[in-house]
Amino acid sequence: MKERAAELFAIAKANGCEENARELVEDIAFLEERMQELRKLPFIKVDPNNPERQKGTAAAKQYKDLLQQYTNSLKLFLKMCGDLEEDEVESPLRAWAKAKTQEAKDKLRGD
Repeated sequence: MKERAAELFAIAKANGCEENARELVEDIAFLEERMQELRKLPFIKVDPNNPERQKGTAAAKQYKDLLQQYTNSLKLFLKMCGDLEEDEVESPLRAWAKAKTQEAKDKLRGD
């Protein structure tokens, strides 16, 4: 955990956001460590009487929740440090939606 936190602090320091990112970096490192522990546990429980019946374990649910939190924390960290710009690259889906919206607006105006 300390190595990963040091690596993230180095990224934050290089981008001038180390003061704002301190707690977030510690959270990210903690989440990574916890997720590594959870990966060692089984995620699916199979019914011994009916192998077709399967159920997710508590570890699977916790891993899913932590992964979502980790993803959001990492995105926030990258935005804070200026490494992630949402407007930099527009996804093809977003470009298509914008084009269709503009076409509909033009039709309504009578252009």
